[in-house]
Amino acid sequence: MMNKDEFQGGARYVGGKVEKAVGDAVDSRDWQVDGVVDQVAGGVQHGYGRARSIVEDAVDSAPELADAARERLKAAGERVADSARTGGHAAVQTVHDTPVLWALAAALGGYGLAWFIHGRRD
Repeated sequence: MMNKDEFQGGARYVGGKVEKAVGDAVDSRDWQVDGVVDQVAGGVQHGYGRARSIVEDAVDSAPELADAARERLKAAGERVADSARTGGHAAVQTVHDTPVLWALAAALGGYGLAWFIHGRRD
């Protein structure tokens, strides 16, 4: 939908074209200059009105975009949670399948941590 500035700017631009054409026909420098000035001013006003319409359309659609983003974020969170559950179950199953290996790894990790904290004792 066209707003007031778009309409008035377009009308002023067309009026300026007519004014310049009349100035050319009667060889009036004043009419020619006024026509060009109205064309430029009308073009600027029309451009401003167009930009305003675009911004208003964006603002009007913002709630819909926010809802869509919220839904995508929720779906992504659910996928991450599913992936974490699957990975956690796989880790638990690995520990159940090879308990001796994991006990040895835990003992070595504990020894390394104790050595790092307390240092070597001579």
